[in-house]
Amino acid sequence: MKILANPIVIRMGLVLLAAAFAFFMGLAIIRKIRRSLVEEQTDSVEILPQGNLPLHTYHAVIQQLKQQKHELLTAQQAERRRARTSENVSGAVLNHLSSGVLFINPNGLVRQANNAARAILGFASPLGLNVTEIFRSATVVSPAGVGQEIASLAQACVRGRSPLERVGVEYRTPSGEERTLEITLTPIPAADGEMLGTACLVNDQTPMAQIRKQLELRGEMSAEMALELRNSLATISGYAQQLAASRDQELARQLASDIAAEAAHLDRTIGGFLTGAQNARAASQV
Repeated sequence: MKILANPIVIRMGLVLLAAAFAFFMGLAIIRKIRRSLVEEQTDSVEILPQGNLPLHTYHAVIQQLKQQKHELLTAQQAERRRARTSENVSGAVLNHLSSGVLFINPNGLVRQANNAARAILGFASPLGLNVTEIFRSATVVSPAGVGQEIASLAQACVRGRSPLERVGVEYRTPSGEERTLEITLTPIPAADGEMLGTACLVNDQTPMAQIRKQLELRGEMSAEMALELRNSLATISGYAQQLAASRDQELARQLASDIAAEAAHLDRTIGGFLTGAQNARAASQV
């Protein structure tokens, strides 16, 4: 009894009672929390079938958008392939033309040039050069504006959008070779009217110019030849008339010798003319 009446024992008993009460209260709270969690899971499971339809629709829309994106990328790739094919065909056609073709942007810079343009103008690569740099040593010879520099005319065409058609030009390549060119400049507008650039067509007329010079020279030679023939024939005719009227044997022999000398001179003149014509014909064939 004394032990039960001990204050320490009483305190320990109270502590044990409090601990037991707290244990049972915690257990009850844990059970209640567990029961509420189970109920929430059950409710979510019951609600889930009702939300399947919007989720499926969302996935279908995403799949459709992916399909449209794939089709768009395929169409873009096909368009790029067609553009590359068209560009390759255009480049192949330009490179097989005998005429030189340059594309000049609105700033006057060469952006494209085919093989014939490089060969005619004498530049390994005229890309990036200004049109005034390319034609800086060229002058117009026909049909109008004789003596003007083609560089200034080309620059005016590029800026003013006015075409320059079939202009004869005396041109000197960077290596110093003289050439006769025929140049045509044509502005290229876009569909909205904006200037894309200018196309420059270059034809090498040097062989034709050489033939024309040879023909002119042969014409001058023919005129000189005709004059020589006329003078020689007149001389021979005069000698013949004197020979017919003379009865002096010594004079007759002198006149006959003069006639023979004039005939030999005439033969040499004709022979030289024929030899020059044959040489000119052989050079034109080469």
